[in-house]
Amino acid sequence: MYPSSIRLHPRDNVIVAIRALSSGEVVPDQGEALTARVAIPSGHKLAAQPIRTGEPIRKFGQVIGYATSDIFPGDWVHVHNVDRGSVDLDYCLCEDVPVTEFLPEVETFQGFRRRDGRAATRNYVAILSTVNCSATSARMVADRIRPELLERYPHVDGVIALTHKGGCAFEFRGPDHEQLNRTLAGYARHPNICGYLVLGLGCETSQGDYLLESRDLVQLQGAAQGGSPAPLLINIQEAGGVARTVQRALQALPELLQEADKARREPIPASELILATECGGSDGYSGITANPAIGVASDWLVRSGGTVILSEVPEIYGGEHLLTRRAISREVGEKLLERIRWWEDYARKFGQRIDNNPSVGNKQGGLTTIYEKSLGAIAKGGSTALRAVYEYAEPVTEKGFVVMDTPGYDPASVTGMIAGGATVAVFSTGRGSCFGSKPTPTIKICSNTPTYRHLQDDMDINAGDVLEGVSLEEKGKEIFRKILAVASGEPTRSESQGIGDEEFCPWQAGPVF
Repeated sequence: MYPSSIRLHPRDNVIVAIRALSSGEVVPDQGEALTARVAIPSGHKLAAQPIRTGEPIRKFGQVIGYATSDIFPGDWVHVHNVDRGSVDLDYCLCEDVPVTEFLPEVETFQGFRRRDGRAATRNYVAILSTVNCSATSARMVADRIRPELLERYPHVDGVIALTHKGGCAFEFRGPDHEQLNRTLAGYARHPNICGYLVLGLGCETSQGDYLLESRDLVQLQGAAQGGSPAPLLINIQEAGGVARTVQRALQALPELLQEADKARREPIPASELILATECGGSDGYSGITANPAIGVASDWLVRSGGTVILSEVPEIYGGEHLLTRRAISREVGEKLLERIRWWEDYARKFGQRIDNNPSVGNKQGGLTTIYEKSLGAIAKGGSTALRAVYEYAEPVTEKGFVVMDTPGYDPASVTGMIAGGATVAVFSTGRGSCFGSKPTPTIKICSNTPTYRHLQDDMDINAGDVLEGVSLEEKGKEIFRKILAVASGEPTRSESQGIGDEEFCPWQAGPVF
C-alpha cells in the first residue's frame, strides 16, 4: 500500500501527496492529522502549517519559492500561490568536501578494449555530417546498410548517421563553430565508435578539413584502426553530387566494418566507465525516488574508480550551493558559479528568466519552481566530492563526480556528455520520456509505478517501489548492476526499439546569421 503522503525534511512546511488526495481527506504528518482542504493531485504539495504571503516555501529542507497569498494547512501549494522570488544562497566554497572510500573489490564489465587503450560499451561505425546540407546524404548511406550486410559483421552494433541542423551561418572559428567542432570530434573519437566517415557539402563554415586537422582526428583514426588509411572526408561539391557521394561512402564502409568486426568483449574494470546522468519529463516524485536512487548508483561508480557527469546547469540553478560545498577547490566551485552567472545573463539577453523552466509537464507532475526541480535533479550526482566543471562537449578526463555545462534540453544535453566521452547514460523520468541515444546506451529510470506500468516497453527500471518500502540504497545498487549489465552488452528498452538515431543534437548558443 502506498502511504498517502511523505515529509522529506523536518524543516519543511509542505508535504508531498504520494497518491491523489480528495478534499476533506485526513493524512498523517509528524503524528498529527492534516486535512486536505481541496483535492490534491498525486506528486503535488500541500501545506503542513500556515504560510503567510511572502514567506518561504520549504521542501527538501531548502527554500523553493515564496507564497504569493496566505496559505492554510491542507491547502494545495503550487503555481497559483507560489512564485520563485529570489533566494539568497550561501555558497561556502569547499567547506564540506567528502572523502571517497573506494570499494575493496574491483567491479568489472564486459567491454571492448580499443587499440589505444580506451574502453567501449558498444561497437558502431558512424557517418558524421559537418552541416545540414550533407545530412540527407549521411542518412542515405546509413539507410543503405541493409540487415543482410550487417549479418556479415556480427560484432558490429550498426552504422549510425550523425546529422544535425547547423554547420553554417556562424563565425568561422567563432564560439559556435568551435563548439560544434568539439562535439563532432568527440563523437568521432568516442570509444563506442570504431570507425567513421565525414560527409560535408564543401562551402560550409564547419569545414571537414578543419575538423580533422584541428582535432587531430587523422592521427587518431589511423591509430585506432591499426595503421589503416586516414578517415575519408567526402564533400558533395567535389564528389559530383549526392548520388556519387553516397556511392563513394558505401564503397569505403566495408573496410571500416571489417575492422570494427574484429572487436571482442573482455573484462574491463568499472573504473573505466564514464556515466552520463540526465532527467527529463520530471515530476514531483523524481527528486524523491529516481534521482536520489541514481545518486546512490553514482556513488557506487565513483567508489569503483569511475566517472559520473551531472549536466543541465539551468536545472542546477537554485541548488548550486549544495555542490559548491563539495568542490575540491575554490577554482572548481567558482567555475560552477561562473556558469550559473552565464546562464542568468544568457536568459536576460532574450528577455527571459531561467524560471521558464519547469515545463508544462513538470508543473502538471507537481514541480512548481526551478529551485524545486533543481534540488531534485542534483540528487543524481550522489554525495561525493565535485572534482571538475567542464564546458559543453569538452573531453572529460577527471575521475569521480563532475559537472558539464549543458542546456536543460535533453537531446542537446546528452549529446554534450557523449561528446565528452560518456559510455553509458542513465535517464530518469516521471511523466515518461522515450529518449534513447547512439552510440551510448541510455537506461531509463521511472520515478513512479503507474507511469512505469503504463510505459513499460520504454522503461528499464521502476524506482516507484521506493515509495512502497524499497530503500534508496537497494534501488541504487539495482541501478548500478544494470549499468554494468548494459555496459556489457545487455540492450536497453530504447535500443530494443531502435531509438537513438535522431537524438544527436549539438547545442548552438549563439545567433544564426
